[in-house]
Amino acid sequence: MIILVTIVHVIMSLFLIGVVLLQSGKAADLAGAFGGLGSQTVFGPRGSATVLTRATSISAVLFMVTSLSLSLLATGDGGGATGGGLLDKITAPVQQTGETPAATPAVPAPAAPATATPAPATPAPAK
Repeated sequence: MIILVTIVHVIMSLFLIGVVLLQSGKAADLAGAFGGLGSQTVFGPRGSATVLTRATSISAVLFMVTSLSLSLLATGDGGGATGGGLLDKITAPVQQTGETPAATPAVPAPAAPATATPAPATPAPAK
């Protein structure tokens, strides 16, 4: 299932890129070359919806649907009734095995000094 959705997603993304690149901008006419917009609207003149704009809208919606579907399929069951969210997994208590670890000191014991004190010299026997 995920392979089918991935193939549709890739095809829709390529189609969306092509349709967007084929469209002309708002200022593609002769008036746009000289800075005029042709009307006094805020966002420029709005023409009728062409086949390319409708194809762009439909492909954008399908791209978003396949993106959402892929994200839900990648997480498994999508956080359903048996699943749980990421926060549930983080805050879930860790199960103890019943064994207690050996007590280890927090601070290690100091090591013996590196230089040893010399032993006292024994006196030589008298003659």
